[in-house]
Amino acid sequence: MGRPVTDHPKPLHPVSHASLGWSGFFEDQREPHETDLAPMRIATVHRSRLTGLSPTGPVKLTLPVHANTGDFAVGDWVLVDPRTETLHRRLNRRTVLERRTEGSRTLQAAAANVDTLFVVTSCNADFNPARLERYLALANQGGANPVILLTKADMAADVGAYQRQAAELQRGLAVVTVNPRLSEAASALSPWCGVGQTVALVGSSGVGKSTLVNTLAGPSQELPQETGGIRQHDAKGRHTTTSRSLHAIAGGGWVIDTPGMRTLHVSDAAEGIETLFAEITELAPLCRFRDCTHAHEPGCAVQAAVADGRLELERVARWRKLFKENRDNTPASTGPRGRQKAGR
Repeated sequence: MGRPVTDHPKPLHPVSHASLGWSGFFEDQREPHETDLAPMRIATVHRSRLTGLSPTGPVKLTLPVHANTGDFAVGDWVLVDPRTETLHRRLNRRTVLERRTEGSRTLQAAAANVDTLFVVTSCNADFNPARLERYLALANQGGANPVILLTKADMAADVGAYQRQAAELQRGLAVVTVNPRLSEAASALSPWCGVGQTVALVGSSGVGKSTLVNTLAGPSQELPQETGGIRQHDAKGRHTTTSRSLHAIAGGGWVIDTPGMRTLHVSDAAEGIETLFAEITELAPLCRFRDCTHAHEPGCAVQAAVADGRLELERVARWRKLFKENRDNTPASTGPRGRQKAGR
């Protein structure tokens, strides 16, 4: 079924809907009159076209009149008329990774129905706790499980220091050191890459995201991701990934590569920030004043924790900056946002 397309590699063998990530969460959304429609997963999103992935391979979808590709994200599940290959509707997302770009009034979905978000950073000048916390807040808010991946460990004098700093960013946070070019990286990440599981990669340009996608996908993929290096003086890289796409992982599961994000504005992420800074969230009710800013008020439990060494002053300063930015960037609520979050 479906016209062949060339912008996404075709699976070597037919696969099941379950191996594509289909679950009861999506099946329960189908109406009785939609049983003849075929579930497909969005594999690529371009300005004027979408590619869907069915059990038999990729399909170039026909969009209904007035459809906007901006309403879809890689990883979305949609229902399609199998006779005309016309997209009928998008199903509610189980999880979503979204951000607000500068000057935009709406959130932009980067990927949908992601189980695990791999936040990739290098053991060099790219390692920035404040930026990593923004990615973690994004994952928490969207319902994905965040994992920090450390690359370029062979160039670091003290890898353990990077591992400790990363692990301290959030309770229970998994931190894995990988070499994206080696096949051992796929083995190290296999706990999150099982059949039917979807992972996404975020991080700065040049940290090894595209290389890692190629390693996870294996040598059989038809269209490897373009890769590039970084500048040695500031650890900055150029954008080699310019669009998001869904790739099959050799041992099972799916991986979504994303372009490097030069700016990541925090918005609509109050719950994600609360999870990220759980140690501050839990102390807040103990403050004398209900609206305590944890900056100068008497009887502040957070400031007391800083004074006796239980909290770092820099950590509180970063929380305050993210909290204020989120408050200032989040529009007043006007009703349900039309999506559900998992992992709450």
